Amino acid sequence: MKVKKAIIPAAGLGTRVLPASKSVPKEMLNIVDKPAIQYLVEEAVAAGIEDILIITNRGKVAIEDHFDHAFELETNLKSNPKKQEIYEAVKKPAELANIYFIRQKITKGLGHAILCAKSFVGDEPFAILYGDDVCINDSDPVLAQLVRVTEEFGVGCVGVKEVSRKDVQKYCSLGVEPVREKLFRVNEIIEKPTEEQILSCYSILGRVVVPAKVFPMLEEGLKLTPPGEEFYFTDTLAALGKQGELMAIDFDGVRYDMGAKLGIMQANVEVALNHPEIGADFKAYLKGLCASL
Repeated sequence: MKVKKAIIPAAGLGTRVLPASKSVPKEMLNIVDKPAIQYLVEEAVAAGIEDILIITNRGKVAIEDHFDHAFELETNLKSNPKKQEIYEAVKKPAELANIYFIRQKITKGLGHAILCAKSFVGDEPFAILYGDDVCINDSDPVLAQLVRVTEEFGVGCVGVKEVSRKDVQKYCSLGVEPVREKLFRVNEIIEKPTEEQILSCYSILGRVVVPAKVFPMLEEGLKLTPPGEEFYFTDTLAALGKQGELMAIDFDGVRYDMGAKLGIMQANVEVALNHPEIGADFKAYLKGLCASL
């Protein structure tokens, strides 16, 4: 089956970037002139996704507003011949795809957030783009790389990168078997491993495609999760791996952690350097700044 649906969990509190995320959803923090979440939606659309569900919570209506038309603003811009380029950019988010919203009313972790999408997904394979992770590859969208693997092998796929042993303990560690260049079978996953538990330095970074069979697995996992504890989606992915139904691709592209201050700065600097409007001037500014240090 073709992968035509995607979900974007965007219900996190953004505690790592407070106070910026106190009243502005962290997914709406900008990378130059677009909010982070628009990069995710554009990536999904470029990968062939037609329907997108964004999972939010209280205080995140700005995300819904961004993907809606702003009638007065658009009318004002459209009437000004000098602002047609801005007009097209402003109305673009509302026309990217069929975008739906649902609230995660109880914060119980990523596994619970994904479970909120059960009725939206139905019995189709679907993609998940983590709200904190912006992945950029202009020629071959990262999600498209995962979708091709799922459609070729008929199993789930996660996007991975090799990270340092220090960083792998913040994410997860995968036990993998090579299939071909940059492609692996996953047989084990350990969430936030200790030094002794590290299987490899491959970690899942922001992109996943899975079959709809994960929903009964998620429901069972949620029942077994003690009250007050976070329900990790990684446990369900690990179960898929043990069943021989999960691949991993070391994707081509750059990933930015938009849930961390350093990641936000890295994304803005690197995207600005390649921006058609300000790239040359920004590069000159950085050269002058570096010369003065």
